[in-house]
Amino acid sequence: MLPRTILSMSTLALAGALLAAPAMAQSAAHHDHAAHAPQDAQVKAPAQRWATDAPLRAGMRNLREATETLNHYEMGHLDDTQRDNAVEKIDAAIKDMFANCKLKPEADAALHGLLAKFIAGANAARAGKFGKAELAPMQDALAQYPQLFDDRDWGKPAH
Repeated sequence: MLPRTILSMSTLALAGALLAAPAMAQSAAHHDHAAHAPQDAQVKAPAQRWATDAPLRAGMRNLREATETLNHYEMGHLDDTQRDNAVEKIDAAIKDMFANCKLKPEADAALHGLLAKFIAGANAARAGKFGKAELAPMQDALAQYPQLFDDRDWGKPAH
């Protein structure tokens, strides 16, 4: 588990790299979480799934709901305002997970590999360029999550 100051620096480095902020240069002191897993890569499942904490479980549920909304948007069932609301939900979920999840380094790296897919999808939607090609990696990340993390309530319907 990383101390909060190192985690905060890492979170800022990841957010800057993934949100394509060209002015932000990574220093050698920052650990580049974006390098853990390319957006289209499958994260290798551990021998035993990693433990979850409440912020991770809540964040992943919010990402699942937002992804379902974007799926409906991609099919033409929703308008741009609803798309933008889903993007805001993704942004908030990821920000909360970065701030509050306390995971072992291997689990943290795997999580960042998944979150990169949601960040890329949200950025595409924000730019008005969201379609099946952007949705598929997000759906893939949702499918990978229960293979990597022990979330006993993942398959249960939301209340």
